[in-house]
Amino acid sequence: MEVAAKELEIQTEKGHQLSAVKFFSEISINQTIVISSATGVLQKYYFKFARYFAAKGFTVYTFDYYGIGKSANSTSALINNKTTLKNWGQNDQAAVVAFAKEANTDASLTLITHSVGGQLLGFNSNHNLIDKVLLVASQTGYWKQFKGLHQIKMLLFWYVFIPFITPIFGYFPAKKMGLFENLPKQMVYEWASWGKQKNYMMYFYNKSEYFFDVLKIPMLALSFSKDEFAPKNAVDWLANQYKNAPINRIHHSPKKGEKHVGHFGFFKSSFKDPLWEQTHQWILTNTFEL
Repeated sequence: MEVAAKELEIQTEKGHQLSAVKFFSEISINQTIVISSATGVLQKYYFKFARYFAAKGFTVYTFDYYGIGKSANSTSALINNKTTLKNWGQNDQAAVVAFAKEANTDASLTLITHSVGGQLLGFNSNHNLIDKVLLVASQTGYWKQFKGLHQIKMLLFWYVFIPFITPIFGYFPAKKMGLFENLPKQMVYEWASWGKQKNYMMYFYNKSEYFFDVLKIPMLALSFSKDEFAPKNAVDWLANQYKNAPINRIHHSPKKGEKHVGHFGFFKSSFKDPLWEQTHQWILTNTFEL
């Protein structure tokens, strides 16, 4: 099935534009997917995954958060970017969900989040437009939830790298450090403030902005062995914050001879069988069996 890709600009309530791509084919099963990416990961990383589902009749949207990729990430724009991590959920993720719903009014909408995308869901003011959610390696970033060398890395990240390096550049120069895309300063400052707290973002709970306990959407929360960025206990913690949502919690370990999925493998075509196929079945039938 031939899949088309159309680049879009989505206007947000805060007045900035988000770069997005719509994937679709000549068939339609009246199902929409929005993919909310990991921190500093470009939307193009999810294109193969999006094309797979578009070929099956889904309309799929990917996007870059404000300050990332094509959503205004020039050096001058980054220095002047005032967005926060919460804004990525309240404004960006919410805007794309609203756009997708308006463009496909009668279609069921599934939000697929990767890593921080699952945290942002709790701030999404348009959560009522979502029919179900797949949380892929979405976790808390509290440094003590990690082990060994990665715990030390997280400790340094929150207490040293972000607070001392960011002011020098006016943004967090992640690319210079061989990490991911560069990030807006207010966004990383808020991120670091969360990572220092046992209750992560919940330490700063604000009833008017937090929707974690409001959501009653069916969810599937996946974690994977050998994922140093989202260990099982860290994923458990975030899943537990959506305490009123019916959640199917699955931890995946490879069978003998199979590769570990890790933090980024789920969206790689090498894991299409069975992970993408099982995701397809879960969206349609609410069953996910490995």
